Amino acid sequence: MKPYLSYFKLRFMTCLQYRSAAIAGILTQVFFAFVYIMVYLAFYESGDANAPMTLKQVINYMWLNQMFFTLIYLSYKDKDIINLIKDGNISYELARPLNVYFMWFAKILSQRISMMLLRCIPVMVLAFVLPEPYKLMLPLNFSTFLLFLLSFCISAILITGITMLFHIITMFTLDEKGAMTTYSVIADIFMGGTVPIPFFPTWLKHIAEFLPFRFIGDFPFRIYSNSIPLEEGYILIIGSIIWIIITISLGYLISRVSLRKAVIQGG
Repeated sequence: MKPYLSYFKLRFMTCLQYRSAAIAGILTQVFFAFVYIMVYLAFYESGDANAPMTLKQVINYMWLNQMFFTLIYLSYKDKDIINLIKDGNISYELARPLNVYFMWFAKILSQRISMMLLRCIPVMVLAFVLPEPYKLMLPLNFSTFLLFLLSFCISAILITGITMLFHIITMFTLDEKGAMTTYSVIADIFMGGTVPIPFFPTWLKHIAEFLPFRFIGDFPFRIYSNSIPLEEGYILIIGSIIWIIITISLGYLISRVSLRKAVIQGG
């Protein structure tokens, strides 16, 4: 475990150096937060009293979605890992005294967390000081906040496990573009990236509830916004842990098969 923690720390400190990209990302996230919030303000001002979430819940949801965007966005791919697979330098990874799957897992998780920390704190401060109706509100109570933190930590592990699956699949296809594009479009819809799942049609909501993507964004953000009761949240925590076990186990098993049959490109 210690070598993987050291690898995690090394990659984490490396990614913290990209401050220029973080500044650009902060401006981007703030811009899109305002765009989404203004769209929903117009929607609620139209007078629809049957909306499944209150306006304040939706505003909280949109701020959280942008604050933690670099951790939860699903089109992420590690170019270094992809290039290792494509050019044959994966042979160097196989020579290390570490399990390739968990080494890459630690790398991707550390990069996501470091990128998130550089962006989320400034956006969070801005969101809390803005006037109504754009202001981000605190959770309803401390229990809600603790459950949000737990669900969000689980979300970070789950998204890394899912991301690893598509990096491992690249060992078979040797081209990540097709699978990654299809996956990112589907996953972004069913994680509630733009439209929260309660706004989905009933049949589409049932599909979203069956898939793991809702635990990446929709679940923790709705916990924070008090759109999901605590009692239901405790049950959903169990479901998200089950999906973590499934995705990591599946990714690890596929990686073992793919590494045994890996073709070292470039000779």
